[in-house]
Order: sequence, then structure tokens, then C-alpha cells
Amino acid sequence: MNESKQLGEFIRQQRERANLSLRRLAEKAGISNPYLSQIERGIRRPSADILKSLSRALEISANSLYSKAGLIDEDLPPATVFEAIEADDRLGSDQKRVLLDMYRALVRTNADRQQE
Repeated sequence: MNESKQLGEFIRQQRERANLSLRRLAEKAGISNPYLSQIERGIRRPSADILKSLSRALEISANSLYSKAGLIDEDLPPATVFEAIEADDRLGSDQKRVLLDMYRALVRTNADRQQE
């Protein structure tokens, strides 16, 4: 399977997982239905800007789409939870702090359980 088809399949899977119709995802991403359909079928290869719009609409990492599209090296280590939260411009600083505090607490709880 070529890169465009793999990317399209991945986007379709993410759309279905998010329980979004093709029309709804296209609307959320600010692109046309036919264009999104062509992307999902591997006919069209989207630009980095379109991938970024799709990642926001699907609420997934843009890096995951960039990687599937071959725009970034897959051998790079994934972003840490801290980096991902800090980089998310949809969250305010207080929201980021709360999420990071919650994450640290959950990690500590799991570590304590494993030591018991």
C-alpha cells in the first residue's frame, strides 16, 4: 500500500473512531467533502496545513499525521505528555497545570502500587 493510501486509511480510521461523518470532519477541518474523500481514498496527498487542520478536527497529534504522510522521520521519539500538553494552544495555562498535576499524581499512584 502506498503512503497516500496508508495516510488516507489512517485518517478514515481516526474519523470513524471519533464517530464523525465525512461531511462533519470536512466541516470541522475547513475543507470540502470531495477533497476529504479523495484524501481518505489515497487519491490526493494533503499539505502540511491541511493535515494540521485535520489533526485539530480529529483531536489527535499533528505529528502522527505528519509521520503517516512521510513529512517527518518516524524514528524520532514521540513527544512526552508534558511536551504535548505544553504545545497544545487550545488549553490555557491553568488547564495545562491541572492536567500536568493530574498526570503526575496518576504516575505516582501507579508507581506506589507496583512497589507494594
